[in-house]
Amino acid sequence: MSRPLVAVVGDTRLEKGGEKWNLAVALGRRLVDEGYRIVTGGIGDLPMAIAEGARGSPSYKEGLLVSIVPGFDPTESALVSDIAVATGLDFGRNLVVANSDAVVALGGGSGTLSEIAFAWGLKRLVLAYRVNGWSGKLAGVRIDDRMRYPEITEDQVFPVADDEEVARLLKEYLPRYTRRHRGIPSTRGAP
Repeated sequence: MSRPLVAVVGDTRLEKGGEKWNLAVALGRRLVDEGYRIVTGGIGDLPMAIAEGARGSPSYKEGLLVSIVPGFDPTESALVSDIAVATGLDFGRNLVVANSDAVVALGGGSGTLSEIAFAWGLKRLVLAYRVNGWSGKLAGVRIDDRMRYPEITEDQVFPVADDEEVARLLKEYLPRYTRRHRGIPSTRGAP
């Protein structure tokens, strides 16, 4: 059985040993402990903290850290991933990152905002830390009025405070978030 892909998106710059760094290290370790494969954008401090945590797990093995790199050089993410996919897509790679089975946001600026929006449109489970940045602004809200999962009436960007909440919500909701985006429907012929 393959491991679900959980993308972690957020701040490019983190203070080593600061609140967000520590949250990311704990998250990386917990995701590996719980049996997930982790996807990041491969550049900056967040992937570094996630990798530190993931590699600190007794369950870690090579292949669990995947980077979707915006440039053409896969070595950009050599320290933070086991598998690097160099896309050459710049910001467009955010769509690829968001196409993971679930997305967890930790802070973040405009790039993170796009990844959260893409994940929402792709019908993915989205979790967001209640910290400064777009994750904190969107935690606990619905991005728009579409009914992505009518049977999940509480569908939203689920707010989280720590890795324990992330693990609990992934276990509870990931098996229910199984639909895949099938393209934007044509409105041709519509009034």
